Amino acid sequence: MLDNCAYCGSTILFGGAEAGGLKFCNAKCRDSGSLLAAGHSVPEDLVEEAANVLHQGQCPKCGGRGPVDVHVSHRVWSLIFLTSWSSRPQVCCRSCGIKSQVFDTALSAALGWWGFPWGLLMTPIQIGRNIYGVVSGPSPTQPSAKLKDFTRILLVSRAQAHAETPDQNQEVKPS
Repeated sequence: MLDNCAYCGSTILFGGAEAGGLKFCNAKCRDSGSLLAAGHSVPEDLVEEAANVLHQGQCPKCGGRGPVDVHVSHRVWSLIFLTSWSSRPQVCCRSCGIKSQVFDTALSAALGWWGFPWGLLMTPIQIGRNIYGVVSGPSPTQPSAKLKDFTRILLVSRAQAHAETPDQNQEVKPS
């Protein structure tokens, strides 16, 4: 049975990494996803409020008007017996998301087919995922579940950074 990465959503064909009862496609997603597991302790109303603010804000990539959401672009490239495929989630406006998906579709169409056997198998899958993303995309009226998860991660990472920063008002006494 195939699993999906709890962080980026890509299909896990082989291996993967686990943390906190969640499965991830690689160590990078596992490290980012560990914040997601910790984020389930954040109150849901706080997540909803922060996700709505992010959703209606400006695009972090182009600075344009929202709605902003998580858009995933998929790519594959191959060279004989070496094939690499990835899914790249990014928080941006629909226009920036479509640009990434179209770029990765063109890259995959040009460079994906050249590997055996995975290039021949993964290229149409990644191109199909991009086409689906361009045609459907997240709802412009409300934040997606992926954006809420991103918001959870953002809130937890900010709380951890705040906890690790020493209080500026605290007096340091010499020993």
